[in-house]
Amino acid sequence: MWFRNLQIYRLAADYKLDLADLAGRLAKQPLTPCGGLERMRLGWLSVCGEDDYVYQQSGQLLIALGIEDKLLPASVIKQAADAKVAEIEAQEGYRPGAKQRKEIRQQVEDEMLPRAFSKRTTVHAWIDPVHGWLAVDTASATKSEALLKLLGDCAPNLPLKLLHTQLSPAAAMTRWLAESDAPTGFSIDRDCELQLPGEDRATVRYVRHALDGEEIGQHIAAGKQATRLGLTWSDRVSFVLTEKLEIKRLQFLDIITEQSAQAEDAEAMFQTEFALMTGELGRLLADLLAALGGEAEA
Repeated sequence: MWFRNLQIYRLAADYKLDLADLAGRLAKQPLTPCGGLERMRLGWLSVCGEDDYVYQQSGQLLIALGIEDKLLPASVIKQAADAKVAEIEAQEGYRPGAKQRKEIRQQVEDEMLPRAFSKRTTVHAWIDPVHGWLAVDTASATKSEALLKLLGDCAPNLPLKLLHTQLSPAAAMTRWLAESDAPTGFSIDRDCELQLPGEDRATVRYVRHALDGEEIGQHIAAGKQATRLGLTWSDRVSFVLTEKLEIKRLQFLDIITEQSAQAEDAEAMFQTEFALMTGELGRLLADLLAALGGEAEA
């Protein structure tokens, strides 16, 4: 139960979340199989147990969005449609025009979709109503937005907004690199991305590379800004911070994960990992917010 990425949102601190009401609303929109001509379907999954759509532990909540996708690559559709066009050309003696080819492509897709295999993925979201956080475990902004949209349909009065800070992540990360000095509680790791603003957007990436040399300073002096930076917080959690205030490649270090290994069974391990994860993430986000100058109004 360790998150790997965080898309971070703010939940109004004075909002009183009705847990039973939320669970009931999610239960009314469960994930069901795609219809014959559907490419994708969204719905909620039980987190643990048959009907447990909201997992709650010590005031911390966990929900799970299910996404079912039909596996039908565009190249497969094109190949079948091209074969159909060639067949018509051979039989009728003319090549179908653009409009007819488009209709053939759609017809082929409609014929293939019901027989296509499906793939299901799960996207978890952690809700901390006490401190006003909602974080989605995905590197994809599209999946995060899909979860929030469906959550908004279920709980239309949920007061969510993107997190904004006084210092932009790009400006702060660039300064930390230029000064070789991370904020209190953090250390700079060995990965970063530097990018030149503007249309050119010339980009330099460093992977597992020392970031305290003259070369980094030269790139910054030339106008490049840090758009990604690897950091470690309190020797407990490592991650990559992006210019969009996303947390990626989140990794809980051995000092934390070893504690969960002592659990007696799968259920106990899930509970232990969730408690450890939410506790660490709550403190990490508070320190990161402080390092970026505090919260700013949108």
